[in-house]
Amino acid sequence: MNMIVDNPKDRVQINEPLSPDTSCRKVLNYAEAHDYTGYGKFDALNSPFLKALSFNNKWLRLVVSQIIKRTPIHIRPVLGVRQYKNPKGMALFARAYLNLYQVYNDPHDLEQAKYCLSWLQDNYAAGYAGYCWGYNWDWQDLGFFAPFGSPNCVVTTFVGQALLDGYELMGDAKYLEMVRGSVEFIQQDLKVLFEDDAMKCVSYVPARDIKMVVMDVSALAGALLARVAQHTGETALAQEARKLVNYVVDKQTDYGAWYYTHPPGDSPVKHDNYHTGFILDAILDYELATGDDRFRAAYRRGLKFYRDELFLANGAPKWMSHKVYPFDIHGSGTGIGTFSRAARYDDPSNLDQAALIAQWAIEHMQAPHGYFYYQRSQYWVKKYTLMRWCNGWMAHGLSHLLLARHILSQDKI
Repeated sequence: MNMIVDNPKDRVQINEPLSPDTSCRKVLNYAEAHDYTGYGKFDALNSPFLKALSFNNKWLRLVVSQIIKRTPIHIRPVLGVRQYKNPKGMALFARAYLNLYQVYNDPHDLEQAKYCLSWLQDNYAAGYAGYCWGYNWDWQDLGFFAPFGSPNCVVTTFVGQALLDGYELMGDAKYLEMVRGSVEFIQQDLKVLFEDDAMKCVSYVPARDIKMVVMDVSALAGALLARVAQHTGETALAQEARKLVNYVVDKQTDYGAWYYTHPPGDSPVKHDNYHTGFILDAILDYELATGDDRFRAAYRRGLKFYRDELFLANGAPKWMSHKVYPFDIHGSGTGIGTFSRAARYDDPSNLDQAALIAQWAIEHMQAPHGYFYYQRSQYWVKKYTLMRWCNGWMAHGLSHLLLARHILSQDKI
């Protein structure tokens, strides 16, 4: 077992102790100053040199991608990797600003949220049944290949959630119309990998030959369909949402966890940090949208596993339940958001866990310029930042913490 020593000398040196609100502002200021443009975790093939070196071969694409994301130094600029705005990142930033607007009523937050949502409106993937988005790099996974800009279910659902937040806060019907179009993408362009009377599973990407079942995908799709049905009144859509979420809940282990894939052997990833958070958020979204609490017990079992097995006692995010390192900032950002939302809608005591995770991330992973470092291993820190992976997720998580504190404090008055 690895001994974890919380050494104050090893913490990120900042000018003053940062509170979550100051930290959130610093990271958003950094992102805004860079127009939300930056590098991505899997963007190695945006290097013309590495793309040519891969010879359009699956295994070589995987090798070069793994090398770039695992190297402790930032070599993307040297290799000519291009920087982009990332659709999921823009959705995370939009949601962060919308959350902060509800806390501080600052017109600047609403202005920036509108800017992010407008960019998403203008930069969807054309040629599909409805509005959809994907990653801005050639992405080689073990189970599929997704070309640059091609859409997928996960990014589309995150963008859809941001658009629904915008619709609910601002009442602009165009946002709801766009998300309703995303439902068509999910229902018509994604492959149905399993379906019976009670459950349904859809693919990550539209590829017809895909077989890999990624667990969080159907939960995210179900959550989005449930929220759309809440506004459109479509009973059939709500029923479809229940089947999608039910498929994922059905695969929960007896100790409250989910594997990354089903069957588990299709991926070396087992019970990892942030995908667990995705599933928990999706189950909560489904219940809030439908009023159907049949998955509440599974949600609480999963939340307990998440807290006990995927974070250390000091708030550091474990990589997987059986593997401590590396501490990845994405895990911090996801955990802050998941426990903050659990505090609002299930048990207020979860706010303490969200605050603990936030303070660890701020003290150990935030640079003086406001951005967050990528990863901390047992021996070194990867002191470079990835716009969506690091800063989008931390802005999103911290904004949920601030919103939860604001709402819960009002409830006590």
